[in-house]
Amino acid sequence: MASMCKEGVCFHAEGVSKIYPGTKALDHVNFDLLTGKVNVLIGENGAGKSTLMKLIAGIERPSEGKLYMGDQEVSFKDTNDARKHGIGIIHQELNLFPNLPVYQNIFMARERKKGLSLDNAYHREQAEKVLKRLEHEIPVDTLVGDLRVGQQQMIEIARNLVEDDLKILIMDEPTSSLSEQEVQVLFKIMRELTAQGISIVYISHRLEEIMQIGDHVTILRDGKYIADADVKDIDVPWIVKKMTGEGKSYHKRERTVDWGKKETVLEVKDLCLPKQGGGYLLDHVNFNLKRGEILGIYGLMGAGRTEIFECIMGLRPEHTGKISLEGKEMEIRSITEQIERGFALVPEDRQREGLVQTMDIGRNCSLSALSSYSKWGFVDFKKENAMVDEKIRDIHIKVADKRLPILSLSGGNQQKIVIGKGILTNPKILLMDEPSRGIDIGAKTEVFDIINHYAEEGLSILVISSELKEIISIADRVIVLSNGKITGEFSGDEIQEQSLVLSSYKGHHTSNA
Repeated sequence: MASMCKEGVCFHAEGVSKIYPGTKALDHVNFDLLTGKVNVLIGENGAGKSTLMKLIAGIERPSEGKLYMGDQEVSFKDTNDARKHGIGIIHQELNLFPNLPVYQNIFMARERKKGLSLDNAYHREQAEKVLKRLEHEIPVDTLVGDLRVGQQQMIEIARNLVEDDLKILIMDEPTSSLSEQEVQVLFKIMRELTAQGISIVYISHRLEEIMQIGDHVTILRDGKYIADADVKDIDVPWIVKKMTGEGKSYHKRERTVDWGKKETVLEVKDLCLPKQGGGYLLDHVNFNLKRGEILGIYGLMGAGRTEIFECIMGLRPEHTGKISLEGKEMEIRSITEQIERGFALVPEDRQREGLVQTMDIGRNCSLSALSSYSKWGFVDFKKENAMVDEKIRDIHIKVADKRLPILSLSGGNQQKIVIGKGILTNPKILLMDEPSRGIDIGAKTEVFDIINHYAEEGLSILVISSELKEIISIADRVIVLSNGKITGEFSGDEIQEQSLVLSSYKGHHTSNA
C-alpha cells in the first residue's frame, strides 16, 4: 500500500470518528501533523479537539477511521504504547502526585533501575538538568503539592522533555497557569524542539499566543474538520469566524448607572499582606464595591490579585487592614463564616478547588447549599432536585442528565457548574478568579451573560482576569495591581487596553521584594 503520509507529514488521521453514548465527538475528521512544526488545534468547547488529541496519545481509540505514522498504520492500546512510538502529552488538568517530590513526578512511569532498586541519583541529576533547561531550577526534592500552579505546569512539561525518542508532543492549554515570562521560556523550548524535528500539537484559547507561536492551524467545529492554514496567511478575525461560524466577539456592556447613588457593599482599607522574607504581597490596598457593580481586578501574575480574594475569604488570617461589609467592619475568622455572611468564591483551579470529581453534576451543583435543604442531618431530595434544576436552567448548562459524572461535561459547562454552585448560596458578593480560564470564546460569552444577569439583579461581583479583552468587555470599573499596590483605576470609557497594560507594568522593575 502507498504511504498515507504526504511529504513533511509525520502523522495522519484518515476519516476518524469517535462516538460516545449519545454523542459523536468526532465526525470523519482528516488531520495532518506537519513534521517539526507547531500544529495548532482550534475550536470551541465540544468541537472535538481534546478527543482528537486523546486518539493521537493512545488515551482513546477511534470508533472509525485509521491513524498513520509514516507508511505504517498504527493503533495504540494505551498511552504507554503511544509513548513507545515517541508520542507524549501534557494535559491541561495537571496529572501530578502532590505528595511525591519533583524528581519522582518527572520520572513517574519512566523510572530507571540500578540493580533491584531505582536509580534515584540518575533521576535527580536528569530532573535538575531538564528544569535548568526550562529556567525553573526548583529543588528536586520539593514536594509537588508545595509548588504554585505555574511551577506544577513546568513539572508536567519537564516530564515529557526527559524522553529521548520524543517525536510528537501534544500540549493542551500549557500556558493557562503560566506567567508571561514562563510563557516566553516555554515558547523558546518549543522552538528548540521543532528545530530538532519534533512535531508539536498545541491547543490554546489565547488567540494572540497562537499567532505568535503557531506554524499551522487546523480548526474543528462540532466534531468536524472546518479548515486549515499556515499562520502567516491568516489573522485572528479569520480564526474566530471559522471557529464560531459567525462573527462572535465580546460585547462591551452598556450600563448607564449613577454609581455615586449606589450603596457601597464592600470597603477595603489599607489591606496589607506580609511576604516571607520581608516586603508585602499586598501593600496598603484600598477599594470599594457598589451593589450590582462588576469590579475587575487586572494585573500580571504575582501582582497580588488572588491574595485579595484569599484575605476576603478568610484564607489569610495574617492580613492587616479593614474589610467592611455593608458598613460594618468584619473580623474574618473562617471561610464558613464568610460564606454565611454572603461571600461566594469561584476559584481559578476548577478541577482541584471547585468540583468534587467523584460526584455527579447535580450533587456538585447542590453541595455548597446543603444546609438550605437538609434538616437534622437529612437531605430533602425533592427540594434539592428543584433547586438544581432551576440553576441548570438559569445558567444554561448543556446536560442530558444531571446524574452523569461531572467530568463528562466540557470545560465551559464545568465552569458554569462552579458558578452555579456559588450562586446557590444566595451570596451578596461573588468573587470570581479567572472565570473563563481554559474555555473557548463561545462558552466565555455565555459565562459573561450569566455574570451580567446576576449583576443586573443586584449581585456585586469582583472579577480577576488576565485577559484584557475580557475584563474590558465585562467590568464597570477596573483596578490594576502591580507588585501588591494599586497602580490605576479606570471606569466606563477609560477602560482601554493600553492604559491597563501600562498600569500593570508600573513599578514592576522597582519592586521592593
